[in-house]
Amino acid sequence: MVKINKNKIIQKIKLLTDTKVLGILAFAVISLLVSWSGLQVIQKNYQLERKISADRQRNTVQQLENSNLALKNKYYESNQYLELAARRQFGKAAPGEKLYLIPDDVALAKIVDLPKPEKTKPQPELRSKYRQNFDAWMKFLFH
Repeated sequence: MVKINKNKIIQKIKLLTDTKVLGILAFAVISLLVSWSGLQVIQKNYQLERKISADRQRNTVQQLENSNLALKNKYYESNQYLELAARRQFGKAAPGEKLYLIPDDVALAKIVDLPKPEKTKPQPELRSKYRQNFDAWMKFLFH
């Protein structure tokens, strides 16, 4: 059997009820809670930054698409487009030009079939989840 030293037990109980020790323990618990709260705020901030970045990229792409469509609309309203469309649809030529009509079977006989490009699958990322997480944190903290 193990001998229990009552004096050591009593000293440890007194040590735990000491106000200095209780104050230090309370400070440690509060410090841990504040640190944990700070980490949660950092994580939430990181997630929001990623969402903002993705939204900005989508917004930029949408603005580029809108400007592209505006340029297309201007082109479709121009006289140059109207002239080209009339030539193509109605077989018209500008003054001084000669129009040659080539039968479809002659034109299609000279076409060379191009090989179809092979579809490639995107390569999966070879880094582990831990490495991806670490890199994301480094990017967040230092960039």
